[in-house]
Amino acid sequence: MKSSNSRGTQDTSLDRRQLLAYAGFGATMLTGAVGSASASTVVDQQVDATAKPPRFNMKKSINLWAFPYPGKMTLRQCLQLAKDAGFDGIELNYDLDSDLSPKSGTKEFTEIRKMAEEIGIAISGLCSFLFWPYPLTSNDPAERARGMELAALMTQAAHDLGTKNLLVVPGAVHMPWRADHDPTPNDVCDKRAKEAIEKLLPLAEKLDISMNIENIFFNGYLLSPFEIIAFVDHFKSKHVNVHFDTGNIMEYQFPEHWIPMLGQRIRNVHLKEYSKKSTDHSLEAFRPLLDGTTNWPAVMQAFSDAGYEGYLTFEYFHPYLHHPEALIYQTSDSLDRLLGIKS
Repeated sequence: MKSSNSRGTQDTSLDRRQLLAYAGFGATMLTGAVGSASASTVVDQQVDATAKPPRFNMKKSINLWAFPYPGKMTLRQCLQLAKDAGFDGIELNYDLDSDLSPKSGTKEFTEIRKMAEEIGIAISGLCSFLFWPYPLTSNDPAERARGMELAALMTQAAHDLGTKNLLVVPGAVHMPWRADHDPTPNDVCDKRAKEAIEKLLPLAEKLDISMNIENIFFNGYLLSPFEIIAFVDHFKSKHVNVHFDTGNIMEYQFPEHWIPMLGQRIRNVHLKEYSKKSTDHSLEAFRPLLDGTTNWPAVMQAFSDAGYEGYLTFEYFHPYLHHPEALIYQTSDSLDRLLGIKS
């Protein structure tokens, strides 16, 4: 994949370590761990093994980052594996150098859509790490301009792929994973973010795409449910909603507290597991589903109470080195248990 330098639009090569960093923070966002969890934070709960779990009416999805794509598997193989493992949908990722990039257009994206339809799996959404090398609120005008250009291309790509869901990172005050990033003052960040979404909104409305604002933490912007509600409601548009990520706030907060407040604004979900037991403030804090400290019964009930019946997309950045299909099947099984399909 390729990116630009911090002061222009010339694309230069990014190594895998950088891409993983961008992916983890971006699309969804490095939120590391807060140190060893105390008894007040992580509580061992007694489970009645004989109790029948509640059944939740939501759909299973998985992000393409969980697959060894494109190194070891083609896009078709990933879609087929997701279908075989029992997923209803798969979330795709837009970058600079793949089947899903500016190198492709309506013709290529329509072919991907048809391929997914033939396999029998929906494209649940589109997201991208590109909001980090090209933030919409950057102090560098060239970065902002490239970010806007890419966001418009993503909106068109989402439409061509047959999904109505586009994950959007509207801005960042700070990006600690980018040593070259010049921090943006909070008020300037908010002004630029709103201006960016306003400019993108006409195309989203024309193509009937929902720009779903994701909750993040380490970017220093929209740090509470109050702020993200105010941001989304500012546009008074059904085409600006929330992409809620259960893991991105887990270092200091709890998803079951946010969900009732966000309510019907939630249009799409990243079901990301997180462990408060980790201490390294890295992607390792994100775990395979159920291998963390998330209070899943409370989270699932909160989604249900909010009336959410959309996709629950597992997002993970570490495809298994050996037998990568194991992660996909394990995740499908874990989702079945969270949804009450299996007990």
